[in-house]
Amino acid sequence: MSADPLALANDRTFFGHPRGLSTLFFTEMWERFSYYGIRALLILYMTAAVDRHGMGMSVALAGVIYGLYTSCAYVFALPAGWMADRFLGHQRSVILGGLLIAAGNFGLMLPAMGTFVGSLLLMAIGTGFLKTSCTTLVGFLYGQHDNRRDSGFTLYYVGINIGAGLAPLICGYVGQTIDYRYAFGLAGLFMLAGLIQFQVTRGYLGAAGREPAKATPADRRILSIGSAALAVALAVLFLMRVALDKVADGFAALLLIAVVVTFGGLILSKDFTTVEKKRIYVILVLFVASALFWSIFEQAGSTLNLFADRSTDNHFFGFAFPSSWYQSLNSGFIYVLGPVLAWLWIRMGDRDPSLVTKFAIGLLGAGAGFVVMVFAAHAAGDGGRVSPLWLTGVYLIHTVGELCLSPVGLSAITKLAPARIAGLTMGVWFLSISVGNFFAGRMASFYESMPLDRLVGYAGGLGIAVGLVLLLISRPVTRLMGGVK
Repeated sequence: MSADPLALANDRTFFGHPRGLSTLFFTEMWERFSYYGIRALLILYMTAAVDRHGMGMSVALAGVIYGLYTSCAYVFALPAGWMADRFLGHQRSVILGGLLIAAGNFGLMLPAMGTFVGSLLLMAIGTGFLKTSCTTLVGFLYGQHDNRRDSGFTLYYVGINIGAGLAPLICGYVGQTIDYRYAFGLAGLFMLAGLIQFQVTRGYLGAAGREPAKATPADRRILSIGSAALAVALAVLFLMRVALDKVADGFAALLLIAVVVTFGGLILSKDFTTVEKKRIYVILVLFVASALFWSIFEQAGSTLNLFADRSTDNHFFGFAFPSSWYQSLNSGFIYVLGPVLAWLWIRMGDRDPSLVTKFAIGLLGAGAGFVVMVFAAHAAGDGGRVSPLWLTGVYLIHTVGELCLSPVGLSAITKLAPARIAGLTMGVWFLSISVGNFFAGRMASFYESMPLDRLVGYAGGLGIAVGLVLLLISRPVTRLMGGVK
């Protein structure tokens, strides 16, 4: 359910945007603090020796777990979006998600392996609920032809990066200099702060996403069967102590099935008009580009994190700093470049590059960043340490690519999606990020068994090649969008 279009069109309280954007801005900011606080430390915590408050895992196993967690954090967006549409409403879904995330954060403070895995699962499910609904609510704040939408999503993107930028600095320092588990608890406290803020200010959202659409008997059957199947699957995995690398192989197959079934169902469905069906084809193209982009970009928390810790001289003018701090560079660059691009998209007017062209630029940026990493890997050699400027350059290039693809993609999905499946379609977008995160983790598991220059070179070359293909097909794909810009 959207808010009153006329009231929102006249509401310019929050930097020219509806006041409800500030509610979502700060909620997502603290959720991202929690997520990126965990992300900055997770692979370092798993691979650190036990006497250094770590878990003593191999990089190969840690990469598998990292990929599973970050992938699940987005794959659950698909069922969570559907449940918000049909049963919960998006406002209640935000609250449920935040509570699950906080519970998982606190659970990570316990040292047992079973509790560790269970806590990661809770956080992944919670992220699916909160992030999908929060983003969908942003779309509800703007009318279909409100030209503030792209700018609003970019501002929202800058806002959540405040949390993402602070998290590695605060949680990274606590985790790497005091104890990882204290950092996890701190992330949980900030998630609770975000929930309190949402509850206090949710009145600014009005009716947007407050009530779900009416669920059908078929919807209730799907929910019952799906919930039972998930519970049985989890029970089998825990009781039979299935090896995590085998779980990852099975999860990869499930991801492929989810993509095929989701898009097959949307494309074959007779419930959509011709225009809507063409837009679904566009979403499929964007899905592929997004998955590849995130498979490169999301190695920030795995491959690049390990390179920062093991192969980079972490000193600045004589000041030693934790290796996790590099992950704040992305957000720092977004603070500077995000408002510039938000202004630029509006300023260019009719000369604004097409959506597909922006996605192509994003992929070219991701690939170019890893080309730089090839040279950084050569400079480090075997056991050497390189200047912090190498990683700084990689994060700068990746940030430009991210700003051309991610906030624009969020905005595009809210415009291309049929209104009656807005939450489900946002879940499809996050499914692409899930696929990318999964492969980012699997690639990181080869960090010690494959030369780094070859590992990042393959990924960077693929990103550049697909980016060039997108440039070539941008016009015909744009025509399929039926007037959406």
